[in-house]
Amino acid sequence: MRIATWNVNSLNARMPWMEIWLDTVAPHVLCLQETKLDDASFPADTFTELGYESVHHGQGQWNGVAILSRVGIDDPSPGFSDGAEADPDARMLWATCGGVRVGSVYVPNGRTVDDDHYQYKLAWLARLRAHLDAVADPGEKVCVLGDFNIIPETRDMWDPKAFEGATHVTDAERAALDHIIAWGLTDVFREQYDDDGLYSYWDYTAGRFHKRQGIRIDLALASAPLLDSLQSVVVDRNARKNTPNKDKPSDHAPLVVDFHPELVSSGR
Repeated sequence: MRIATWNVNSLNARMPWMEIWLDTVAPHVLCLQETKLDDASFPADTFTELGYESVHHGQGQWNGVAILSRVGIDDPSPGFSDGAEADPDARMLWATCGGVRVGSVYVPNGRTVDDDHYQYKLAWLARLRAHLDAVADPGEKVCVLGDFNIIPETRDMWDPKAFEGATHVTDAERAALDHIIAWGLTDVFREQYDDDGLYSYWDYTAGRFHKRQGIRIDLALASAPLLDSLQSVVVDRNARKNTPNKDKPSDHAPLVVDFHPELVSSGR
């Protein structure tokens, strides 16, 4: 079972490449972030023609998350389930796909540490942990994927000095991520790689991608029953550098995770 996540930074801009990528990589489940579409504009019919059911939670020119699946979509649920005021942004979507409860998340950026958006980010992360406590069970197959806008460790960024005093690396953000993981999740990428210099995002400016000056902020967090079936984890750099007709790619690369299908389906 192949589950992937990709911040596409505008789905409309990526659709020609998206169709090629889906045909080539063929994930069973794909989580998307930053679709930048409202629900009426989401190309569900196109994805149906490509063999995917889909569900989308959007708001127009900002944010937007989606889940595509070739193994069914059950119990879709947008946003938080804590009974509090709804999130003003379309940043989270859940569905059960092939027996796995999948969450597509787009964590707020935070902007700067003295900005109100940073406090919103910390509150949002706390709500995500509370959401997991309320509606999920770490003893079941759960996978939370997406753009977390947090650099987990120093080895996950090309130059620590470039982020001094900035968001994405503060103790509070990392503690919030650790609190989410402590619910019963594991960063699957670090189950397979100890290396420094492995990233999922590269800024468009200054030739960062070709200089390998990136950060790792796109994560897949899996519960123990799902982790037991982990086979491989790949950041698809080709999707970041190869686009048809020299179209501009997203600034993120897809993260692709393979789980052993028999172990996933058997619940082992």
